[in-house]
Amino acid sequence: MDLKDAVAINLRRARRAKKMTQEELAYRAELSARYVSRIETGTASPTVSVLGRLAEALDVDPCELFRLRRR
Repeated sequence: MDLKDAVAINLRRARRAKKMTQEELAYRAELSARYVSRIETGTASPTVSVLGRLAEALDVDPCELFRLRRR
């Protein structure tokens, strides 16, 4: 798994844990819902600034979005 895949999985996991829709997360992070969807599917590569906004909107440490899960 590469880092982009890890971010996609961790973002989706964190959003669902907070029981947020993509639209709500996008609103809180001041992004489009389409962009959030693309990040979660791994088709967009967000900047560090965008990842910071997403982490803040989710109230998680930004490092959580990068954590690689070992099998």
